[in-house]
Amino acid sequence: MPVSDAVERPDQPWSRQRLRSTNARLLLDRLRSAGAASRAQLARETGLSKPTVSSALAALEEAGLVHEVGTQSPERGRTAVLYAPDPSAGYALGIDVGRSWLRVAVANLDGEVVARADVRNRARSSGAMAELVVTTAHQVVANSEVAPAAVVHAVVGTPGIYDEQRRRVRYAMHLPGWGRAGLFDRMREELGVPLEVHNDANLAALGEYTYGVGAGSRLFAYILIGTGLGMGVVSEGRLFTGAHGGAGEIGFLPWPGRQKPETLEDAVSGVAVVEAARRFGMSGQQLTAKAVFDAARQGNAAAIKAVELEGERIAHTVAAAAAVLDPDLVVLGGGVGHSVDLLLRPVRENLRALTPLRPKIVPSALGEDAVLLGAVATALGTARDLVFERHSAS
Repeated sequence: MPVSDAVERPDQPWSRQRLRSTNARLLLDRLRSAGAASRAQLARETGLSKPTVSSALAALEEAGLVHEVGTQSPERGRTAVLYAPDPSAGYALGIDVGRSWLRVAVANLDGEVVARADVRNRARSSGAMAELVVTTAHQVVANSEVAPAAVVHAVVGTPGIYDEQRRRVRYAMHLPGWGRAGLFDRMREELGVPLEVHNDANLAALGEYTYGVGAGSRLFAYILIGTGLGMGVVSEGRLFTGAHGGAGEIGFLPWPGRQKPETLEDAVSGVAVVEAARRFGMSGQQLTAKAVFDAARQGNAAAIKAVELEGERIAHTVAAAAAVLDPDLVVLGGGVGHSVDLLLRPVRENLRALTPLRPKIVPSALGEDAVLLGAVATALGTARDLVFERHSAS
């Protein structure tokens, strides 16, 4: 519970216990954000008295929330003990559900992934997919040797928008049946862990902000290009989702099709890359976007034309984002976004011709892990609060 919450809620009168809890949380937050420190250092930085710091640290240590991590020898005076948050006080579960892959990871409270699994998604129904998620998550927790009760929160990333009222995902067109009502409630029950559901592009943006090239950006857009097309927007460190969770669903933007009106997703996704390559003369029954990019690197003329066209269409996507958001950074990720070595030149050249608004464009630093790490980071934010509340209440 943030300090401001304790101050502003009149329905919870002050007590010695609440004051001690607030002081303990202040110290824990400081240790988590700035690293290990001694009692004297914490007293100087927080303004709390040394006896108060000692008492709060003792309570945190007894609760298993902090531990001694070493000593510090000053030039004068006694050697000081250094304290840091205990990363094993709780764990979080991150899940990335994609059309082709399911990725699951368990992380401690420091954000260190202690176990993970990457499994081919061969499920042919929504029920089978939900079962695969639960089974894989249980297996990853077992492999981590973490007690199941120590996993306190989970976050799953999925295409589409989660409708909290109707308890289902909307607009997950590439995962048939995934929008069935109650599916995630079933997973919550079988996992035995509180489960949040978020859009995959939004989590990729948070992952990139927390662990990748988005760190320090005032406002950046993460464009996820794969089976579908989506965008996550992070402003001043916070995700922008809009009034109904649909901000960033740029795949629905209209695109002038050859025979009928299409969407931007129809024009930019990995499927569009394959269709373009076939039109330019590339063949093969199992042709994929990756195969097209690989062929372009080998000099295949049809593949090169398809890549050039994809770069042009991504430039239109970036131009739209630049006009609406004015980001200082655009990150390209997803299966198609991973081929930025081929795409950056045509994207930048076309962007110059389209608009005077030209944000910096870079590839994702996290690659295929962006959604998973965003899920982990989001789950950790809640897990740290839950762990503190549980331990401080006991």
